[in-house]
Amino acid sequence: MPETLLEQHAAALRLFGERVREVAEAQWGAPTPCTEWTVRDLVGHVTGEQLWIPPLLTEGRTVADVGDALSGDPLGEDPVAAWDRASAAALAAFAEPGALERTVALSYGPTRGSAYCSELTTDCVVHTWDLARAIGAQERLPDGLVEFALKEVIPYADSLASSGMFAEPLDFPAGANAQTRLLALVGRRG
Repeated sequence: MPETLLEQHAAALRLFGERVREVAEAQWGAPTPCTEWTVRDLVGHVTGEQLWIPPLLTEGRTVADVGDALSGDPLGEDPVAAWDRASAAALAAFAEPGALERTVALSYGPTRGSAYCSELTTDCVVHTWDLARAIGAQERLPDGLVEFALKEVIPYADSLASSGMFAEPLDFPAGANAQTRLLALVGRRG
């Protein structure tokens, strides 16, 4: 089971990559639990997030510095290869000495590198479930990643929907398992 933040991040990227490899050609246009996104949009979103990491974390650039250099379709003709390149660059950026202690200029303000990594790890875990649900793949997420993401989400659960990036949290039954609670807190019914 992954123990360090970097191991959790690597495990989340690896799991998402496994699901990306399971997408059949006819599934790229399929709907996802993220109601505005198709499978391709979802994979493009997570891939795009990885592409932002090197300029923000390694190069110390701001969102304004990067501008629209990363806009458009990050997947191109080969979504799996695009994912592989983006995730490898993200892993390398976070693994650089001192990267987790750096301050990153994100759109919502200065953020410690470790908090940025935690946020992206959690997002990747949740979107792995979204992708699995959309393509009919294994939806059960590894317990360690679920627990990590749940700890990350709980302090912000009441305000996530107001960000516009999450649905309203859903109720879950007493005694619900960690994955059910995580998904409910981010507006998904597992």
